[in-house]
Amino acid sequence: MRVVSPPGRTDEVLETLESCTGVTNIAVLPGAARLPKGDLIFCDLARESANTVIGRLKWLEAEGSMAVEQVDLSISRVSEEAKEDAPGEGDDAVIWEELRQRVQGDSRITWAYLAFFAIATQLAGIGVLLNSPILIVGAMVLGPEFGAVAAICFGLTLRRWHLIGSSSVTLIVGFSVGIAVTFACALVSSWLGWVNHSMLELNAEVQFIVLPDKFSFIVALLAGVAGVLSVTAGKSSSLVGVFISVTTIPAAGYAAVAVALADWGAVGGAAAQLAINISGMVLSGTATLIVQRTFWPQVGQSAGRGGKSSV
Repeated sequence: MRVVSPPGRTDEVLETLESCTGVTNIAVLPGAARLPKGDLIFCDLARESANTVIGRLKWLEAEGSMAVEQVDLSISRVSEEAKEDAPGEGDDAVIWEELRQRVQGDSRITWAYLAFFAIATQLAGIGVLLNSPILIVGAMVLGPEFGAVAAICFGLTLRRWHLIGSSSVTLIVGFSVGIAVTFACALVSSWLGWVNHSMLELNAEVQFIVLPDKFSFIVALLAGVAGVLSVTAGKSSSLVGVFISVTTIPAAGYAAVAVALADWGAVGGAAAQLAINISGMVLSGTATLIVQRTFWPQVGQSAGRGGKSSV
């Protein structure tokens, strides 16, 4: 953690850090900070203690600054002792302020977000036309929709209605753009004679895209739990598996192509699959965050000695 403290309150910051379990390697550079002006403080803290420390130093948001970075390698006996003293396991700890900033960033509509959505949906559309599981899996991995889903789960857990609304808009706009672009490309391709109705007949390997059943909902529930756990624990490699397990993007791609070919009967199954996946992930993802909040209740609750968390 790097802290810029107003000179008159540095002793207060140091007292807070020294009183928190799991904090070590505290160093102070008086007057080193220029913008904002103040004293520069460095320390190492166990992930399990992050919520407590951040909560008790939240006032620095207005009077100084605070930044937290992940340490990839630490060779120190005192650091190991600090981690052992901190309650729980680091991989289980949820740093709520970090999660808040991450989901807020993922819930914004950007050109990159829309581009990824459009490309992923087009790949999915081509994949279903060619009955290619490889292209469909590639589209699943490329799809950026889970960030907005996680933001909705976070908003539901903490009752942040504005975040729920903005994230829902982001999700709707993303799918709308992806489907619109894929529809336009499929329509032009049909005029050129490159695609036809017979190509919408899926083989057994990819029929799960448009034939939702009880297992589709179960998979969505499991994906929601795994996705939230991977986001809160910082396990990005696990998040890739979540992308591959749900068929939101392939369903959207199939629906876009079906509309372009005026095969309205095929649209219903894809739309149902899309709705099942989104609702299942939101339901289980929110439940997972509620459970994690029960075990790591620093949000709006007592943060230990000397103060309360306002994360």
